[in-house]
Amino acid sequence: MFGKQKQPPIRTLIGEGTQITGELRFADGLRIDGEVIGDVVASGEGYSILVISEKARVTGKVIAGHVIVNGTVVGPIHSSALLELQPKAQITGDVRYEVLEMHQGATIDGELRPLKAEEKPSLKLAAANL
Repeated sequence: MFGKQKQPPIRTLIGEGTQITGELRFADGLRIDGEVIGDVVASGEGYSILVISEKARVTGKVIAGHVIVNGTVVGPIHSSALLELQPKAQITGDVRYEVLEMHQGATIDGELRPLKAEEKPSLKLAAANL
């Protein structure tokens, strides 16, 4: 399903040491290495990708298609395609997802709910490299 869809380019970078306050809207792709205090929302109809790196922190709502988290999010996350929680992801807030991939070490303090709650949720387990 996701392999057939072309990844959009990451056109915007919030660099490490940068702090943005207020709502942040983006199209295509966004990578956050710094801190955002406010909502981060993918705009437009197209497929979007948001990367929240290991040193990044977002305090506010996160809404995008494909969301990759390896940092800290304080607020709800809504992923309409794929939500990837990397080993250092720390989420405090409710999570809505279409497909979830969660690595060992990632933590969620909130409610996990698939977008199609009446159907069986689609989970993708990441195998630990032993």
